[in-house]
Amino acid sequence: MTFLPIVRRELSVTARRWGTFWLRSGVALGMIVAATWIFVISRHDSQREIGKVVFYVLTGAALAYCLFAGLRATADCLSEEKREGTLGLLFLTDLRGYDVVTGKLFANSLNAFYGVLAVVPVLGLPLLMGGVAAGEFARVALVLVNTLFFSLCAGLLASALNTSNRKAIAATFLFVLLFTAGFPALGAWMAWLKKTGNIASVWYFPSAVYTYVCALDQPFRVQSKGYYWSLGIIHGLGWMFLALASLIAPHTWQDRPISAQGLRWREQWQRWTHGSSDERRRFREQLLNVNPFFWLASRPRQRVVWVWGALGCVACVWAWGLFKFGNDWLNEGIYVATALMLNTMVKGWVASESSRQLAEDRRMGTLELLLSTPLTVPDILTGQRLALQRQFFGPLLVILGAEFLMWTAGSDSTGGSASEWSSLWMVGTLMLLADLVALYWVGMWQGLSARNPKHAFSGAVMRVLVLPWIAFGAFVMFMALAPHSGRDLGWEGFLGTWFVLGLVTDLGFGLRARQKLLTEFRLAATQRYQPRASLWKRLLTGR
Repeated sequence: MTFLPIVRRELSVTARRWGTFWLRSGVALGMIVAATWIFVISRHDSQREIGKVVFYVLTGAALAYCLFAGLRATADCLSEEKREGTLGLLFLTDLRGYDVVTGKLFANSLNAFYGVLAVVPVLGLPLLMGGVAAGEFARVALVLVNTLFFSLCAGLLASALNTSNRKAIAATFLFVLLFTAGFPALGAWMAWLKKTGNIASVWYFPSAVYTYVCALDQPFRVQSKGYYWSLGIIHGLGWMFLALASLIAPHTWQDRPISAQGLRWREQWQRWTHGSSDERRRFREQLLNVNPFFWLASRPRQRVVWVWGALGCVACVWAWGLFKFGNDWLNEGIYVATALMLNTMVKGWVASESSRQLAEDRRMGTLELLLSTPLTVPDILTGQRLALQRQFFGPLLVILGAEFLMWTAGSDSTGGSASEWSSLWMVGTLMLLADLVALYWVGMWQGLSARNPKHAFSGAVMRVLVLPWIAFGAFVMFMALAPHSGRDLGWEGFLGTWFVLGLVTDLGFGLRARQKLLTEFRLAATQRYQPRASLWKRLLTGR
């Protein structure tokens, strides 16, 4: 028998996909564009300083990508097979757990690895400019590959432990968060209890961020041993996750009988998530009288609790910062950072929830059954809107109230720039509301047309949230090449341009998605996912 046969097959299949070649070229092109943008903006600085900025910005972005690559690449690879009932078929052969797990690792991580590999040559530009030493370049490149391996293996372990894609993605995120930020936070808490003020280095070793910082030239001269220890521990954790996934996968695909204790725990969990039988009956009657799809999309009541819980965590962080730093915590930088975090969190959450229900119902065939009833397409869209409103309306009001307080608190201390401060918050608030409306329509259409909920979420976020920033970056680079026009435009001009670009994007994609939902909903709900033709084929055939 061939050693690791699934790996051999998956590599040959993935290597022949057009997306594999487009990804490598796209990532390299994106990095070149980002580097060019930094060159243009900082062209008046010295060549050495520009090289450092380019290197730190690109490697920081690449590190964030590597940390969370497992959420998209491997977090749902085994759990999807379990949901579809095909994982057990693999283990009916003479394949072992490590055959399947390593095959899934190579199949789902090859594009992610190619993406990181395409970044490395671009990072050589700062090296040629003299801003980065050769050793620093090699150490950071090693950190990126090592972090990617750790994240992908964490996703495999989470996927082996869970059947639900949402639970697998959440478990992967928790694994990465635990080792990246949890252990350093625990070390800081213990140092605070002991009143030593110094955190032991061992608490930083499982964190990829610490490895990245130690890889830089100046910290490496002081913390060279810490760099190697951290690199080795993270690499060992990746292999441990891979071994555990190989041991767990052959034993988690079967439907096992539930013990009496497990049945009691399931009933307790269902009672907490859905309520008691009387509560479920009253809840069902109340929501069915409003809209049947509203009840279908709102049954798990813990979704509302998670949103409030996330806001509670932000409030705890704020309380800690206020207790730790006092009045120094109350400054404009903290206000803006908090607002950005809250806005990004709620936008991403709405994008996920607006696409999830329709994507799951379409995959299981539930939408076809719903459309065979007197329920109309506007009824389904209204029910989804009511479910999102029930989940996010209260937290959104709290976020807007908190941002209004930060707006007024900052305007009292900005002096002559109070008008600029007010313009920033007004535009940010309007963009938050416009993005949420656009994400509602685009997320639902992506849930109907994308391959799975992950692709639906990423498609909605890319269209509504990422594309305006790309356009704004191109505009800033253009204005930097025309310095006199850039000076005449001023702060309000750049802010207004960002607002117009965001609003045009929201209107364009939102109205298009709304029109497709109202006219092509039934067709999209009954069709199975079909990969789109290549760009050149669509241009030549007109389809």
